[in-house]
Amino acid sequence: MDGFIFVTPEYNHGVSGAFKNAIDFLNVEWNNKAVGFVSYGSAMGVRAVENLRVIVAELQMADVQKGVQLSLFTDFVDFSEFKPHPMHEDILGSMLDQLVAWTTVLKPLRK
Repeated sequence: MDGFIFVTPEYNHGVSGAFKNAIDFLNVEWNNKAVGFVSYGSAMGVRAVENLRVIVAELQMADVQKGVQLSLFTDFVDFSEFKPHPMHEDILGSMLDQLVAWTTVLKPLRK
């Protein structure tokens, strides 16, 4: 299967430089593959995902609509111990369903 889940914090209202560099390093390998996002931060990482959607579009990736956004205030204890709210399970399931569907549809385009 050629579908990916990118997990990212929000860093300065966007994706971290190290993560962007890692994505850029592979460049062509991402083409015609599907991606879903799990993000976290004080604003649930939504600005990092906005940033990533533009980046993956340029890499010819198909990003799924559903994504999991985690809050440092409600999904972590003392900002360090991961304890996600149960509501994320349904969203994660929907995201994975979309990811599998897009991965299957894009398979003929991959060489």
